[in-house]
Amino acid sequence: MSAARAELGRLRDSIDNIDAAVVHLLAERFTHTRRVGELKARHGLPPADPGREARQIARLRSIAESARLDPEFAEKFLTFIVAEVIRHHESIARSRTEHRIPAARDGGAPAPVLAEY
Repeated sequence: MSAARAELGRLRDSIDNIDAAVVHLLAERFTHTRRVGELKARHGLPPADPGREARQIARLRSIAESARLDPEFAEKFLTFIVAEVIRHHESIARSRTEHRIPAARDGGAPAPVLAEY
């Protein structure tokens, strides 16, 4: 029985390490999606991109199949993440509108704004 407990401990340690890696990867992903949201807000682009989302779901389902992971699970996981990303993008766009930060000019930089304090 002690051998089983030892193996259980090793397996759980591996799972804990993987969970930590997943959290760190999600944090990295959200750093990039925040930048995407800021870029979209600066240029007046919509927070959601249904075409991109559909392509990503198809792509992730294919990757899941190759990895022998349930594609339905992979799709649910991505759908959950995308919903959170869109919520963040909407918040960024709302914040930009509330602070009256104009969209970017042709040169890519936002037009100068006088701070309102």
